[in-house]
Amino acid sequence: MASTALKSIIENPMANNIRESANRIWLAGLGAFARTQEESEKLFQSLVTEGEKVEQQARQNAEARIEEARGKVVEFRGKANQQFDRLEELFQERVARVLNRLGVPTQDDIQELTKRVEALNESILALKVESPASTLNRHHP
Repeated sequence: MASTALKSIIENPMANNIRESANRIWLAGLGAFARTQEESEKLFQSLVTEGEKVEQQARQNAEARIEEARGKVVEFRGKANQQFDRLEELFQERVARVLNRLGVPTQDDIQELTKRVEALNESILALKVESPASTLNRHHP
C-alpha cells in the first residue's frame, strides 16, 4: 500500500506541476548562471576597453600639462635672463660712473692713449731717421 500511495502522489497532477516548476527553476538558474558568465566576460572586456581609453586620455592630459609647464619654465628662464642682463648693465654703468668720479681711466681712455703713444713713437722714429742726414748737413757745409 505504501507503494500505491507513493505512486499516487508521484502521479498526482499537482506533484507533476511542482516537479516541473522545480525543474524549470533549476534550468532558469543554470541559464542565469551561463548568461552571467557570458555577460560578465563581455562586461569585463568592455571595462578593459573603457579603462584603456581613460588611461590614454589621462596620459595625453598629463603630457599636455608637462608641455605647458616646460613652456612656462622656458618663458620664466627667458624673463629671468633678461632681468639678469638688465641688472648686469645697471651694475656696470654704476661701477663705470664711480670709477670715472675717482679718475680711473676707462678701457676706451687707455686705448686712446695707446694709439697716441704709438703715433708719438712713429713720429720719434721718423725724426731719428731724418736726424743723421740733417746732422751731417749742419756740421759740413
